[in-house]
Amino acid sequence: MNFSDERNLASYFIVFAMLVITSLILWNTSIFLQRLKKDETTKMQVWAQSYKALNSVQEDDYLDLSILIGQTNTTIPIIITDFNGDIIKDSLGRLDKNSVKNLPDDITENELIDYLDEMKSENDPIILDLKGTAQYIYYGNSDILKKLKYYPITIALILFLLIGVTYFFFMTSKASQQNKLWAGMAKETAHQIGTPLSSLVGWNEILKLENVNPEYIVEIEKDISRLKMITERFSKIGSIPSLEEADIVKETKEAYTYLLARSSKLINFSLDLPEETIPVQLNPQLYSWTIENLVKNAIDAMRGKGDLHVSLIQDDKWVYIRIKDTGKGLPKSKFTKIFEPGYTSKTRGWGLGLSLAKRIIEEYHSGRIKVHRSEIGNGTTFQISLRKSEELI
Repeated sequence: MNFSDERNLASYFIVFAMLVITSLILWNTSIFLQRLKKDETTKMQVWAQSYKALNSVQEDDYLDLSILIGQTNTTIPIIITDFNGDIIKDSLGRLDKNSVKNLPDDITENELIDYLDEMKSENDPIILDLKGTAQYIYYGNSDILKKLKYYPITIALILFLLIGVTYFFFMTSKASQQNKLWAGMAKETAHQIGTPLSSLVGWNEILKLENVNPEYIVEIEKDISRLKMITERFSKIGSIPSLEEADIVKETKEAYTYLLARSSKLINFSLDLPEETIPVQLNPQLYSWTIENLVKNAIDAMRGKGDLHVSLIQDDKWVYIRIKDTGKGLPKSKFTKIFEPGYTSKTRGWGLGLSLAKRIIEEYHSGRIKVHRSEIGNGTTFQISLRKSEELI
């Protein structure tokens, strides 16, 4: 088991443990609420018996005991009705003070009816037989019981929030680990390319002395220069690159020209650039790498044959570089997914090209990159958005 597997196992264990803890807390809370409700029901039954005794007892000792028991209930709301369902009233037609307990003093008669309906839905009434007359004692849940009903929800929300934070932490940690791995691989690649590149420079100098066709020498020097640029690109991954003011039109044209000379003749390249200079804050090496990744992605989508059009348009603040192909196209559900590290539709490749392009444009250049338009069978258009230099705005 490697380190990554151990980290995944640990994250799964923590999430599982939190779920178990949440379940245990909710289970115990449910038991507690049930016991509290049962205690209140028992308390009401005792109170009902004391109320019955209060209306029938003859001995003073029993009378004092009944009053004492009746006075212990200060939290549970009570409404007593007769067998017709009418609230008990005194001889003057006013509410009997003993028939309504623990309700607001300023409650109106209509509000009292609403309270009674609510009590009927909460608990079954206690039926008393007083001197041959039936009375119904309706009671509701106390304030503490009502408040405790929300306690399990609060606990569940807190624990699920902790689970979400834990999951986010492990996902962020995993992404950070992947970034460090890619940066390390890139720097090591740059280091490994350096040695044979130095040898190529030496061999090229020897070929010059051997009177080799100068056109061959020029092409070899172009590729050596390209290798140097690639080495510089890889060495910059993992560090913040420096930006300089550069003409986006010129840089786009140079990247386009290089790829045109080294791509299949079955690809019909076309270019549409404005004539004027458009300065932007740019790292030319990384920008050309982005164009290269997008163009190669387009060529792969067309399977080496089709039309590829590069254009540049602008508004007052932004410049937009669009690369359009006539490939197989993308479903809308993949517009953002293709920029995720490791995503690829090819049988070979690591799926890093578009991910690196997104990082270069959005993190290093504070720009935007997206799928501007795509249709299955009719190709895809990628768009890079870069802000113009401030002095032109």
